[in-house]
Amino acid sequence: MTKRLAALFAAISVLASAAQAVAVELPKNDYPTIARADYVFGCMQVNGQSRESLFRCSCSIDKISELLPYDAYEEAETVMSVVLKGGEKVAPLHYKPLQDKIKRLKKAQVEAELRCF
Repeated sequence: MTKRLAALFAAISVLASAAQAVAVELPKNDYPTIARADYVFGCMQVNGQSRESLFRCSCSIDKISELLPYDAYEEAETVMSVVLKGGEKVAPLHYKPLQDKIKRLKKAQVEAELRCF
């Protein structure tokens, strides 16, 4: 029985090592699925509800994710959405460093549009 247990533990150890070797770590700038889906959904609202727009919009968020880390994307998207609501309380969001982040996002969006549309 002890030889069987030793063989079983050895087999489990080999499988665990193999599983770790197969596991691939995502890049640090990889976007969460919900962020990608939200972008594609919004993009398709603007560009049509077709299979072609699904392909192009998916391509677009993939290109943006290659050009801009997720934390920068999220911050710029948040600032843009608050600024669009308007009002006097958004004045601090016109601060130059925040506007530079929005410019980086817009530049990535333009690049993605050129590559995908």
